[in-house]
Parts: sequence; C-alpha cells; structure tokens
Amino acid sequence: MRIAVMGAGAVGCYYGGMLARAGHPVVFIGRPVHVEAMRRDGLRLQTATLDERVAVQASTCADAVAGAALVLCCVKSTDTAAAARQMAPHLDAGTLVLSLQNGVDNAPRLRELLPQDVGAVVVYVAAQMAGPGHVRHHGRGDLVFETHGTDDALLDRFERAGIPSRRSGNVEGELWAKLAINCAYNALSALTQLPYGQMRAGAGMAQVMHDIVAECLAVAAARGLSVPGDCFQAVADIGASMAGQVSSTAQDLARGHPGEIDHLNGHVAREGARLGVPTPVNRMLHATVRLLEQHPPLRRPS
Repeated sequence: MRIAVMGAGAVGCYYGGMLARAGHPVVFIGRPVHVEAMRRDGLRLQTATLDERVAVQASTCADAVAGAALVLCCVKSTDTAAAARQMAPHLDAGTLVLSLQNGVDNAPRLRELLPQDVGAVVVYVAAQMAGPGHVRHHGRGDLVFETHGTDDALLDRFERAGIPSRRSGNVEGELWAKLAINCAYNALSALTQLPYGQMRAGAGMAQVMHDIVAECLAVAAARGLSVPGDCFQAVADIGASMAGQVSSTAQDLARGHPGEIDHLNGHVAREGARLGVPTPVNRMLHATVRLLEQHPPLRRPS
C-alpha cells in the first residue's frame, strides 16, 4: 500500500516511519528542514528498543499525495483546512484519508472539503522531533479507528507494523476522552514548561486537572455523548507512565510557534458557552496560552 503522510511532525513521522519500516512505500510531506534530512539520510526512527534509519520519500509539496491509497493527515489542527485544500486536486477518488490529529473536529472539517472517505482516528502516543528528520518515541502508540470505513485488512497493516489498533463504534466519545486528557496536560505543561510527572506532583495541581476534566465531561454530556472509560484515572496514569513528556503545546510555545490551544481548551470553552455549561478553568487556560503566544514572556538574563 502506498501511503502519504501530510504533516511530517512527530505523530506523522512516528506512524509513517513504523509503516515504512514494515515495508510500505511512504512519502512524507513536510517542512524543508525535515524533508531535506529524510531525502539525504532517511528517517531516523528512535524508540526504547530501536534506533534505525528508514528509507522513505519526502516532499515539501502536497502533490506528493498523488497515487497514495492511504493518506495520514497529521498536520496541526490550525492547518487542517489549508492541508485539505492543498491535497484536494491531487488525491485519487478512492483514497482513504485518516485524521491522526489532536482535537475532536478535524475529520468533519476534512469531510467538508474532500469528497474522499475520511476517517477519524484517536491517537495515543508520546513522541517528539529530536532534530531534522529524527523522531523520538517516548511511549504508547496505539490507535482507535472508526468502525465505519475501517476494514480488517487496514487494521492488520497497522498491527503488522507494530502499531496496536482497534475499532470503536463510539469514536466521537473516544475523541472527547482524549480531548479531556489533552486539556488537562497541554496548557499546564506549556505554562509551566514542566514535564507531566513534575507538573502533576505540584501542590494543588491534581485538583486543578480534575476540574479541567470535569468541565470537559460536562460539555460532552451536554452534547449527548457517552465518554468511555475513567478519564480522571487516565489523567493520573499518564502522569506516571509519561512522567518525562512535555506537551506539544509546551514545545510550540518554547519555539515561538502558534499551537493548537484553540482546538483543545478553547474548543471546550466555546462549546460550553454555546451549550450553557460553565468552563472557567478551560477558558482561563485558553486565554492565558493565547496571550503568551502573542506576547512571549521576557527571558531572564543568564
């Protein structure tokens, strides 16, 4: 299966790299710094058990999706619409597009702009770009696919590539479960610039994170959604299992790049306002991160 990865960041490079390592021809579409490194040296895929160079194709242009049977859309939520418009003229009619992105509304936004089948996928992975064309995996890596449009053969390809995969008939609820976790960690990790374990251990932080999740679940309930699992326990577990991880929002803020906060805590705040559900903690976190994106804090002299 020829696979294209739209968005050669940490998520795209990890999953695309695992699929390429399993023998699938994979092309990455991304920024020049990563594309040039992958063209020259291959993708460096580093996990707890391996450190390999994987031969891949790479391009800075969206026309590289042409001929792909499967496209993994892994761009930031802020870039979803632009990515769809760039890909649209080059996608084959039968191409399956999968959204492997943070937030809960990316697949619907892709469907508004693309006639191809689009599937939502819930992503649980800790990874970061450790350098040009170099992805470092820190933990997990499992995917949850929509039941509709996902056949056994597709899941088998991911499983054979070492990617734990399952289907869910309630993928929207699963996306909200993941959103609650992201809302609990991303903004606070960004504001403190601390890894998950150290941040959660701070005085009063566990209760703050509980309040964030409670607001997310209240908004989901007002939407009529059933959110599976125990989100409060999941947040506690991630603080232990990914203690050294720093959120993608923290990484974006440290680099001076706009992040996805509008599609995380901001989405919860907007939906809460629309449905009459109070979300003061999520609203405050969204506003504070947005302020820091627009006005970076002064750096202390060394």
